[in-house]
Amino acid sequence: MILALLSQRSPGATICPSDAARHAYAGADEGWRALMQPARDAAAMLADEGAVEVFQRGQVVDIRTATGPVRIGRVPEEEATRD
Repeated sequence: MILALLSQRSPGATICPSDAARHAYAGADEGWRALMQPARDAAAMLADEGAVEVFQRGQVVDIRTATGPVRIGRVPEEEATRD
């Protein structure tokens, strides 16, 4: 869901983990909140793979240790192809 949402955004745009949780949840109530930790876990795995970066206050952070709001963005294309 994270990669799908980012693919729909312009380069440099970010999403909140709650965006992924809300899109993954089929209900109309607040049940998406139960998907917040799985969304953060997925973002951590994608960051480990180099597919995304996680930001807090404009700085790249480790989502596993970051507390509070974070944003998820694609790795800039020049960084992704640098290997």
